[in-house]
Amino acid sequence: MSTAGVLNDIVRSLQVSVALGGQLIGAAAVVMALGSPLLAGLVSGWDRRRLLALALLWVTVGHLLCALAPGYVTLLVLRCVTMLGAAAFTPQAASAISALAAPHERGRAITFIFLGWAVASVLGMPLTAFIGETWGWRWSFVGIAALSLAAAVGVWRALPQGIRAPALSLADWRGVLTHPVLMAIVAVTAMSSAGQFTLFSYFAPFYSQVLGASAAQISLLFLWFGALGLVGNVLLTRVIDRVGAASAVALTLACMALSLACWPLATGFTSALLVTAPWALGCFASNSAQQARLALASPALATALISLNSSAMYLGHFAGSASGGAMIAAAGYAGLNWVALAWMLASLGTSVWAAGRLRALQHA
Repeated sequence: MSTAGVLNDIVRSLQVSVALGGQLIGAAAVVMALGSPLLAGLVSGWDRRRLLALALLWVTVGHLLCALAPGYVTLLVLRCVTMLGAAAFTPQAASAISALAAPHERGRAITFIFLGWAVASVLGMPLTAFIGETWGWRWSFVGIAALSLAAAVGVWRALPQGIRAPALSLADWRGVLTHPVLMAIVAVTAMSSAGQFTLFSYFAPFYSQVLGASAAQISLLFLWFGALGLVGNVLLTRVIDRVGAASAVALTLACMALSLACWPLATGFTSALLVTAPWALGCFASNSAQQARLALASPALATALISLNSSAMYLGHFAGSASGGAMIAAAGYAGLNWVALAWMLASLGTSVWAAGRLRALQHA
């Protein structure tokens, strides 16, 4: 996600277009989308302490190599390889906390660990955006490597040994992939992610080129977005077990749709702060609620479902960033929000339908 924050400097220093630079997000997302379920099958029997620490060390080394990349093509390849670590980490982190938490606290536990997404946006995106605009994107990648190393050490020290999930069989995967309601819930993630990244991938150049924001203002806009994202995720953690994961997802999707509908009103720094507020409140909370929703819908298949949900999220990243880049190359930034809104409304409608069908199946 921090690549979006340093996209301006990457485009300048490597002398590529904004649309091409945005594919650093899209291509890495494809790797994560494909890698997440494949790696889930390969490493399902591994000790989670060792697996999560190794995944973070992979990310550390990869970002150091990315910082040394001599050109765009090399950076693209290295970033794709690096993101295999992220593809392994996200679903397995949720799987580990599911194993540690009591059944009645799993929803809250999963949403709690996904506060990390919000914290990353509060600290990571604005910080990398500022570093990228001030000292260059390479130093931002070095900073990410340092944080990843610290995270690897922290995970190794905090997690107990012996956390293992049951190995996933072909029958498990078949059960997930042929279940229409569960796959509809996964599709909710794909569509909402596509809607967000149609516009989100290009926040930095939009703020700079359209709104005329300075480097400091761009950092503040990312900080604002991340801070509200953290607030939204904290609020979700406190209420999800009471209101239900499906209701929480619907509310967060509606918040993001509101921002996308009001996007043309973002004509300056202050108005951008106001317009992005509902989106920020729903952004990270939505992903956390979706992970909890799937884990609670079928605890026995939680690892497979969360892996597929992560894949859906990354496929949405690719679809959104690719279509957004194509639109920018053809006609600039106008109209991006309406395409994003269409994705978001489709996601909301699918989510409501899936919730109703799941309740019917549970009561049958």
